[in-house]
Amino acid sequence: MTGSSTQGVKTVLHPVSDLAQAKAVYAALLGVAPQTDGPHYAGFDVAGQHIGLLPGGGPQGLTTPVAYWHVPDIEAKVAEVTAAGATVKEPAHDVGGGRLVATVIDPDGNLLGLVQD
Repeated sequence: MTGSSTQGVKTVLHPVSDLAQAKAVYAALLGVAPQTDGPHYAGFDVAGQHIGLLPGGGPQGLTTPVAYWHVPDIEAKVAEVTAAGATVKEPAHDVGGGRLVATVIDPDGNLLGLVQD
């Protein structure tokens, strides 16, 4: 192992079919309005976690929720998990503000997200 640790799961993205309805449900669940609120994404920041809602699964085409592990070095972590048997679905790329994201698939077909802030 390279020693590049994770900082835990701090982001979970949920595909939704109706953004307005989903925002109402998650606002009721979390007790806050979304801090990020647009036509293509709504995000809630609660207790150190970010919950994101993606209409139609977003550009990633998500069909199930995906947990994103926060890591200090995304390239090192992608290399580490692929050496252990995962395959890259979405290579690390900047999604704005210097935030890098990537997704990999474990040997059982589970989608794992990685984030570097």
